[in-house]
Amino acid sequence: MRRTTTKEIDALLQLDAPTRHNHFVKRVVDDERAWGLWKDGWALMLDGQGQSVFPLWPAREYAELCAVGEWEGYVAEEIPLADLIDELLPRLTEREMRPGVFPTPTGKGATPRAVDLAGALRTEMERYE
Repeated sequence: MRRTTTKEIDALLQLDAPTRHNHFVKRVVDDERAWGLWKDGWALMLDGQGQSVFPLWPAREYAELCAVGEWEGYVAEEIPLADLIDELLPRLTEREMRPGVFPTPTGKGATPRAVDLAGALRTEMERYE
């Protein structure tokens, strides 16, 4: 498992949400895992319309940086890539929720439709075959 450097963290946190989304897709497929925050249930956030969003990060370090404020006491929890694509994203679609891709401590991430994120992940996976 690749360790994320402080320099990389600082650089990525400065990028806009669409660029962080692209990094998320590549890193999650490369590492075969995404990360969420867990404490007696998964951390959720609200989008601009008040809809629940399931935040996801490409590495443990980014999730841990966001475990502050209302998420104080949450811990980074690994989500295997297969579980993300086959279980979590379809469940979000059923519940009419969106994934929150790579939010930062000071900003929201991209909120694609779950089916679109699954498609982007599958497309990236095809590049590895």
